[in-house]
Parts: sequence; C-alpha cells; structure tokens
Amino acid sequence: MSQNANEARSADDMVAEADTGARNPSTKWQANLIIGTCIVWSLFQLYIASKLPGIVAQATGMSIFANIVAQARFVHLAFAIMLATLAFPLFKSSPRDRIPLYDWALVILGVAACLYLVVFRFEIADRPGLWNSTDVTMSIIGMAVLMVSVYRSLGLPLVIIASCFIAFAFFGGYSEWARNITNYGGSSLSKALGHYWMQTEGVFGVALGVSTSMIFLFVLFGALLDRAGGGNWFIKVAIALLGALRGGPAKASVLSSMMTGMISGSSIANTVTTGTFTIPLMKRIGFPAEKAGAVEVASSTNGQLTPPVMGAAAFLMVEYVNIPYIEVVKHAFLPAVISYIALLYIVHLESLKMGLEGLKKPGRRIGVMMIMILFLSGFIFLGILTFLMIGLRAVLDPVMGESVYASVALIAVIYIALLWVAARYPEIEDDSDSEGAPVAPRLTPTLIGGLYFAIPIFILVWNLMVRTEGLERLSPALSAFWATVFMIIIALTHRPIKAFFRGQGHAEALVQGWRDFVNGLILGARNMIGIGVATGAAGIIVGTISLTGAHQVIGQVIEVISGGNLIILLVLVAVLSLILGMGLPTTANYIVVSSLMAPVIVSVGAQAGLIVPLIAVHMFVFYFGILADDTPPVGLAAYAAAAISRGDPIKTGVQGFAYDIRTALLPFLFIFNTDLLLIDVGPLKAVFVFFIALTAMLLFAAATQGYFIAKSRKWETAVLLLIAFMLFRPGFFLNQISDQYITAEGPAALTLMEGAETGEQVRLTISGPDFDNGELRPTTITLPAMAGDAMGALTDQGLTVLEEDGKLLLDEPFPGTPHFETLGVEYDYYGDSPVVISAVQIENERMAKEWFFIPALLMLIGIVLVQRRRATQPAF
Repeated sequence: MSQNANEARSADDMVAEADTGARNPSTKWQANLIIGTCIVWSLFQLYIASKLPGIVAQATGMSIFANIVAQARFVHLAFAIMLATLAFPLFKSSPRDRIPLYDWALVILGVAACLYLVVFRFEIADRPGLWNSTDVTMSIIGMAVLMVSVYRSLGLPLVIIASCFIAFAFFGGYSEWARNITNYGGSSLSKALGHYWMQTEGVFGVALGVSTSMIFLFVLFGALLDRAGGGNWFIKVAIALLGALRGGPAKASVLSSMMTGMISGSSIANTVTTGTFTIPLMKRIGFPAEKAGAVEVASSTNGQLTPPVMGAAAFLMVEYVNIPYIEVVKHAFLPAVISYIALLYIVHLESLKMGLEGLKKPGRRIGVMMIMILFLSGFIFLGILTFLMIGLRAVLDPVMGESVYASVALIAVIYIALLWVAARYPEIEDDSDSEGAPVAPRLTPTLIGGLYFAIPIFILVWNLMVRTEGLERLSPALSAFWATVFMIIIALTHRPIKAFFRGQGHAEALVQGWRDFVNGLILGARNMIGIGVATGAAGIIVGTISLTGAHQVIGQVIEVISGGNLIILLVLVAVLSLILGMGLPTTANYIVVSSLMAPVIVSVGAQAGLIVPLIAVHMFVFYFGILADDTPPVGLAAYAAAAISRGDPIKTGVQGFAYDIRTALLPFLFIFNTDLLLIDVGPLKAVFVFFIALTAMLLFAAATQGYFIAKSRKWETAVLLLIAFMLFRPGFFLNQISDQYITAEGPAALTLMEGAETGEQVRLTISGPDFDNGELRPTTITLPAMAGDAMGALTDQGLTVLEEDGKLLLDEPFPGTPHFETLGVEYDYYGDSPVVISAVQIENERMAKEWFFIPALLMLIGIVLVQRRRATQPAF
C-alpha cells in the first residue's frame, strides 16, 4: 500500500473518532445493526421531509403517520443517541470490535427517554408544568445519557459548558451577585428538568428542530454527492484549472475546499476529503508538511463560512436573527468570496517566496489572467444568478406553467444529455494513491465528464432562490429534499447510463450505483451523529438562558473587564468565541457562541452609541467560533491535516491560524462597515464594494506575508496596512475631520427631529436607572423620522415623551411596541431618577467617505513603483 494510502487511512481514522464513530464490530449482526440504523435514520428523515406522511395518513385514516412529523425531533434525537452509543467507544480503552453490555443498557435508556415523549404525548400535554415522578425520572435518564453521548462523540468541551449551565440553573440563585444581575432565585429539580426535557424550551428546542428539519437533509445531500463521485469531481476540476500555476496544488486545495465546504457540515471531514489528494501534491512540489497542512486547514475551515450551507449554521441564523434564508446568504456571500480569493493570493505569495512551480499539464495551459477572469466572473455570476433564474423562469413559464412534470421532464432531458456527453470522455478516477510525477488533468474532459453533478446543486439553488408556483421560494428543508431526491437518482443511475452509452456491460455499474446510494445513506447518518447530540446539548445552554438569564452574568463580566470600550469588548468576545468553539462541530459552535456572546455585543454596543445590525453580530461570533477549528491546542482540523501531511499538528494549527488572520479581520469590519454584508447596498454599489474590499484584503494579506511584488521592508508593510485600513474603513478618517451626526439635547432635540426627512433614521440616546441595579446607563436606538412631527414619530414607535424642566422624560413603553424588548425591560421607570431622552442625532451632510480611496490608491501606486525595482521574478 502506498504512503498516500497510509496517510489517508490515518486521517480517516481521525475523522471516524471525531465525526462518524470509530467502533467497527467484528460480530456481523452488530455491524449490520449500526449500518441498518444509519440507513433507517436517513430514510426516516427523507420520509418526514416529503409529503408521504400526509398522503399515507389520508389514505389509511391513521393519524399516526401525520403525527410522526410533529414528534420528529424526539425520534431524531433517539437515533442520534443510539448511534452515538453504538458507534463511539465510551473510553479509549473501551472495545472497538464489539458493543459492551453497558452500551446496550445506555441505548435502551436513551431511546426510551426520547420515545417516552412520543408514546405519552397526550398525557404529558394534559399536565403542562405539573411533572410527575415518572416525567422527572425519564428527564434525568435522558439528560444523563445525552451528556454521555456528547462526551463519547465530541469530547469534554461541550459537556463541561452544558454542565456549567445546568449547575447555574440549580445553584445560581444562591449567588447574591448573580441574583442581582438576573433576578433569578433558583429552580427546583422538577421545574428545571421539565424545562430541559419535557417541553421544547431546552434539549428539544429550536436548535434540534432545525437539525431535524433542515441540517440532516443538507448533510445527507453532501454525503450522497461525495459517494457518487461529486467530491472527487470538485477536486479534479480545481486541479485541472489551477494545478499548472505556480504552487498550483495549494491553489487547487483552496478552490476544491471551497466547493466541497459549501455543502459540507464539517471542517474536519472537508479537510480529509480534499486533503487526502491535495496535501501530498503540495508536498511533492516543495511545500513543507506544516504549510501544506495549514493551507488545507485554512481552506476547509473557511468552507464552513461559505453559502449556501455554511456548515448548516445558515438555517440556525434564520431562526435566531429572524430574517429570510436568502438574506442570510446575501449577507454571508461577499465576505466568504473575499476571504477565499485572499487565501489564494496568500498561497501564491508563499509559492513566490519559495520559488515553487506548478504541476505538469498536457495540452494547452490556461493563463493566469484568464483564470482570474473566470474566477471573478464566476463569483459575479453567482451574485446575479437570481436574476438569470427569474428570466429563465419567465421564458419557460408559457411552456411549463405550474406543472411539476414539465420541470422534471426538462431536468431529465438535460441530465441524459450531459451523461451522453460525459460518456465520450474517460471516467474521472480517484487517483489519490497514485505515485510518480504529479500531472494536472486537462480541464475540458474533467469539467464536462462530471458536469451532471452540478444539476442537483442547481436544483437546490433554484428552489431556494426562485422556484415555481408564482416565483415563491421553497423552504430550505423542501429545497434540500428535492435536491437530495435528484442526487439519489444520480447516484443510482449515472454509472449504468454512461456504461450503456459506451456500449459496456452495465450490470456491475448498477451494483456500484446501488452501493453509492447505500453508502451515502450510511455516511449521511454517521456524519449527523455528532451534530444531532450537539444540537440537543446546545439546547441546554439556550434553555438555561431562557430560564435564568445566565447570559447577563457573562455580559456583566465582559462589560466590566472591557470598561465599556467597544474595541476591547470585541477582542474579548472574539477570544471567548475561539475558546468556546474549540472541539465543537459547526452547528453546536454557532449555537453556543451566539447565545452567549451576541447579546453582549448588542447591549454594550448600544451603550457606546453603536447600533449594530443583528446579522452582523451573529456573523462576528460565527466567524470566530469557526476559526477555533484550526486554533491550537485543540484545532481538530489541524490534527486531521497533520495526520495526512505527517507534520506537527501544533505547528500546522499555528500556521493555519496565521493564514486565517485575514478571516479574523473581517468580523471586526462587519461591525464598523456593514457595507461588506451588503446591508442596504444596491447592485452597482455592491460591485464597487466588492472590488474595493477585495483590494484591501489582498493588500492586508501581502502585509501579513511580508511580500508584495518583492520582499517588503518594514515601512512598506506599515504603509500596506494603512492602505488596507483606509480602503476598509474610510469613514474613520472622515470622522476625524467632520462629525458624523448633528446632536441636540432637550427641547432642541424635538426641533432637530422635525427637520429630518420622513423615513430618515434618527438616533435617540436614552439614559436612565438600570432595572436590575439602579445605576444610570445609556443606550441608543433608532427610529424613522416624520418631517415636521417629532411627537408623531415617537408615538408611532410606541414611545410617550413628556417635556419637563428642559428634559424629555420617557414613559414605559407598552408590551408589543417596537422598543419594548430594549427599553421596557431594561430600565426602572418608577425609581428616583427618570428615564430621559438625553440626546437626538441625525446624519450630518458631509463629503462622501469614498474620497479617501484616492490617497489610498495613490500610496498603493507608490509602493508598486518602489517594489518593482527590487522584483527578481514576475509577480504572477
């Protein structure tokens, strides 16, 4: 067996231990039980996502078939706990070739605790909040087995975090300091356990519901695509496109990791999937082991930030931020693209510094400029894909109407045509184990040979963005379902149909297609084990917060340490997000950091006068949580890459994080420059923002690498950083010479509001005694102005203001009004000090901040002229 195969096996073992389960029973029936459970789980998820439950219920008159959808999250967790117990050994010393007796006991207890909520759902519904001894007993069993399942499949980090929150729920009321902050006086055993297990506020809350309805389908879709050969096609296309360039395998690693990461739910699995092929190639052209692994780690972790799936966290954002899925994709798109292009540039600079070449390639080579044009035009095309789809739909509408059958027929014709074309080219082989001089494949046969794999991805995007039926978009769950159904068809049929077109025997191809389908079902379920139990355990954290207000304690600590300084606050939140995210899968990672850290940024930012859009806050903590995958000492993706490269995992993680510094910069920019998230940005400005932000990010990457056109001197590095900052945040310099807002206090504030145009956003600074501790503190809100009617604008937002002694006194807003959650629950309106509007601000009319791009670009031209004299090799 080749060294590459040994490296792949070692990495696969690590993925099994971290993601899919390392137990492989030698007893046939035990092995078949694990495999069968995986298949049944995948089929169950497809069943509940379809319309079959309703059809079967209507045909048989048995409501149980329809009710199972409502109870699906309980069954979902039962599957996850069962497979976690069967597939993951409890300790390192536990047997891997058999399932011990204590694991059988845990399986029975865990599944029983979950299905208890299904079997006795009507009795439980009749006594809401009045939990009997059986309820409490089953809750204790369920919580205990869940925590054991999390430990065996994910390790200690999430167990420790969840345990701390459980301890706070029971004992937090004994701390006077915590009680003063949260007004939480403690909870009884019955109340807390009922909150966690017997209702949908804790374990079976939003996170597990999203895992059940959406995340599983996307993970299954990715698994089927990979097993059918789509993952290998992504890698080969990337190698064919970029492999012959300087440092080509590293650049191909970046591109292939981005493509597989878009539909992958795990940065570790992404690292192994693409790294098994790209890391040995990088080493063979001259990359050191640690740098080869680090490139793959940085590429794979960034894949979790890339739409449409974003490691399945995109669907959680829909629930937590309460915006449509398409908006989440829009906000996440630009930063992900910029980050990946910058990583390609970093790899290029590394190749220049080491004097590396690319792979040999038969046929005509594609020039650098053509690849850049293809790359950028591809991203721009994705940005306008919605409009193209709507136009296509308008053309097809007279023919297709609302007929699903016409759509299916059209897709079938395209699929068969692409298979007919693909059959004329050699099969795309998985040659990761091959030895000898590395050669990049030709682009045309590689691209066309697997182009049909793009059809289910197109179906997914179509359904998410356009769809039929009056151009209504489907939900992410239904979109993933139909994409998965077509992916199943591809897995079963693409090999035999190509064999038929080639005139070959297709019996073996039929068998291989069936194996691909079954293996996809198994892999999809095994990939979901950790996610399933993690979303359940993360629900404990969310449930504790809703029960106790525990996040206020963390917010108070961070606020005290930061002293109210927003930059220090953001740095602290970033560090804590990195720590909390260590060792957690993407979904659990996002749930934990967003539940704890996001409210802190919102509240403290408002006190400092910074109104931060909620999506920007969630993207901030999400980015830093994801970066934990390559942050030492845990950095699981770094360990997986090191297992392939035979490098040092700590050095690999450190180098990977160094490459990811550019990604760590972006979240800070979200907060101060929301244009990067395309918030209130039109199409033309979006293109402008893209190119300016891309230029800034490339310059930042060059500065961190110490190499631009030539090796940079220290002062040149400083100037590059200054240029990048001016391009990223030109408003900072404008604020130094001109106030951003016109400010007025007291009665003059109302006059200022009356002079604003209708719809213009007005900022109000509210000051008053804190409801919990009575200390005076400020916060800032915004509301739309009504020209000539300040009181009307305030009343329209549910705010009642009384002018008294030159002050604008604010009455307590009523529940249900727009600012009740911000002002109504945070201030004491009946204390000695009144709550007042201390200041009103409107945007100042001043020069455009984009004027500062001119001096930045002039400095850039100067750096180019200076470094060109020292250049010893072409820049590309």
